[in-house]
Amino acid sequence: VMSILLHGDAAFAGQGVVYETFHLSDLPSYTTNGTIHVVVNNQIGFTTDPRMARSSPYPTDVARVVNAPIFHVNADDPEAVMYVCSVAAEWRNTFNKDVVVDLVCYRRRGHNEMDEPMFTQPLMYKQIHKQVPVLKKYADKLIADGTVTLQEFEEEIAKYDRICEEAYTRSKDNKILHIKHWLDSPWPGFFNADGEPKSMSCPPTGISEELLTHIGNVASSVPVEDFKIHSGLSRILKARSEMTKNRIVDWALAEYMAFGSVLKEGIHVRLSGQDVERGTF
Repeated sequence: VMSILLHGDAAFAGQGVVYETFHLSDLPSYTTNGTIHVVVNNQIGFTTDPRMARSSPYPTDVARVVNAPIFHVNADDPEAVMYVCSVAAEWRNTFNKDVVVDLVCYRRRGHNEMDEPMFTQPLMYKQIHKQVPVLKKYADKLIADGTVTLQEFEEEIAKYDRICEEAYTRSKDNKILHIKHWLDSPWPGFFNADGEPKSMSCPPTGISEELLTHIGNVASSVPVEDFKIHSGLSRILKARSEMTKNRIVDWALAEYMAFGSVLKEGIHVRLSGQDVERGTF
């Protein structure tokens, strides 16, 4: 399994989750053993120029925090893109580390159907309108080289157009509107095929006081004999033991009892994060 993430250039530089994910990339129990990040760098973030969107020269500079290799490639050259992607995949498989492919390209039209980029980037889009589309540019090269004929190229284009048109026609089929059970992705067993709840009742989840007392006692004890614990922790355990004995529960003990009851049913519980080891929260 190879993890591949597709990013936009403005999002890659501007969203904190990208930076956070890179710092998780090589941690035990979190690593994907290398992710290939493909950045579609159209050199504009909706209407924002790069000089107004980031302080670094490239949108991919955030990947330097983990020394990930970054390949900047001209997206108007399909063969160069294929070569770089092949190198990136080989790097990931060899070293099990993250790698970034920066596809330097342009956005021919607006951010969406209502966006007119000439309003905010007139000079940029004058240049873009002069650009020969990459498909035509590459097709002309292959035809000139004798790799394909003009007829073969036109047949492939027509074939792809048919696939798109047929899919568009099928999308108008009214029957699709009735398939809520996969469009809404409800939990199996919770909803019927029409997307309505099967039942509003909840199964009982309570446990006996005897089991709660047992969990409270375990939670206030030290599992290893003759183990000297910190005096501050000793006071916490003693207070927890007193609460259990007096049938009093605070938030922390309630959480302990919830985790303990799940564990008693044979379900693993994993606590993770910078605060849980010391029990800050």
